[in-house]
Amino acid sequence: MQLYNTLSAEERAELIDQAGKQRLTLSFYAYAKIENPKKFRDDLFVAWNALDALGRTYVAKEGINAQMSVPAENLEAFRETLEVYPFMRGIRLNVAVEHDDYSFLKLTVKVRDKIVADGLNDETFDVTNIGVHLKAKEFNQILEDPNTIVVDFRNHYESEIGHFKGAITPDVETFRESLPIINEQLQNFKEDKNLVMYCTGGIRCEKASAYFKHQGFKNVFQLEGGIINYAKQIQEENLESKFIGKNFVFDHRLGERITDDIVSQCHQCGKPCDNHTNCLNDGCHLLFIQCDECKAAMGNCCSTECQEITHLPLAEQVKLRRGKQVGNKVFRKGKSEKLKFKHSGELSDTALATASKSNDIRQKIKIKKTLVGKAEHFYVKAQVGLFIIENNELTIGEKILISGPTTGNQELVLDKMLVNGTEKTVAKIGDKVTFEVPFRVRLSDRLYKIGT
Repeated sequence: MQLYNTLSAEERAELIDQAGKQRLTLSFYAYAKIENPKKFRDDLFVAWNALDALGRTYVAKEGINAQMSVPAENLEAFRETLEVYPFMRGIRLNVAVEHDDYSFLKLTVKVRDKIVADGLNDETFDVTNIGVHLKAKEFNQILEDPNTIVVDFRNHYESEIGHFKGAITPDVETFRESLPIINEQLQNFKEDKNLVMYCTGGIRCEKASAYFKHQGFKNVFQLEGGIINYAKQIQEENLESKFIGKNFVFDHRLGERITDDIVSQCHQCGKPCDNHTNCLNDGCHLLFIQCDECKAAMGNCCSTECQEITHLPLAEQVKLRRGKQVGNKVFRKGKSEKLKFKHSGELSDTALATASKSNDIRQKIKIKKTLVGKAEHFYVKAQVGLFIIENNELTIGEKILISGPTTGNQELVLDKMLVNGTEKTVAKIGDKVTFEVPFRVRLSDRLYKIGT
């Protein structure tokens, strides 16, 4: 019986490519008393693995917190695996507004002390005495009340790219930091103000609302299902969006667009931009906002120092980062002095630009692609990729797609190539092909021919 993931991200990405089926990204949570989290965890893994469900889930004695990627055709079967447990019958699944087949590439289910690191002692207050849940229409209405204070219980890197208008956006890096800060900041408003809170999917507000009621706040409200559910409701009910910009998400997408407003800037040049990326240098891996121009110029790095390191042989890169702990830096963009245009804390409600329309997920599925080969090497200075042809032939003039979990989907027209070191017009199975590529190619990338 398989109880743990056995495939690499690259292997899983290839299987998703081969399947060619739409996947849904969703999240859910539930607070409940779980006597045996380890058995609960194992049972979930077995059931979900059989459905090709991927994602990251935490279980604890206090409940479950899950972010998942599920084949669309298996959604109802997935729901049935939850209905087995009484506390998850009828549970709300927050389905993403924007989907990406590669949002998760592994199935990870972990047992933790808590499903959200809140730093609270749950035995000191009634965690079930939560605030009033508000649907999107009700949330919009209460925001119009002059007696309302709305608080964003997400971290600064989340609120920077999108937030509700007029919200307090704490300059914090963790949820646990925000609780005492907001409690102190709002000490004088416990009796006469509406304390309205929101987060990504609602789980942080479940605990925060109970904590603030315990602290003496009389009128506590929370956005039901968080920003994810709010976005779905405003679309279905044709409501005005009081949220502007993007909703940060903790998967490969790093964000899903709620409105066309761009409210943040590229951290390197200041151009309006709300696309997060992680520094390509694995010894840094800093999360920051980077526009396409800076991504090309900086090679997906946060600084020239990191860019120089990525040009070193892999063995030297590994040696440089040996013994360094970089995991806690991933979301700490506020700690880097290299980023000149980073904003956090009190944020503007004014859009800096309007985002261009992205293709609908259904439109993406219409693109026909045929697997041709895989990446073998990338020559950084020459900006040339080396590929091995494993399936079909490749011909000059064809439109190609280079795709991978980090590279994304990059389309090119092949106008020149070297086949086994000689310029030719056709490459066949077994040939090694090189051609110029205006972006970094990785070993996990696959080469496709595409057509509509």
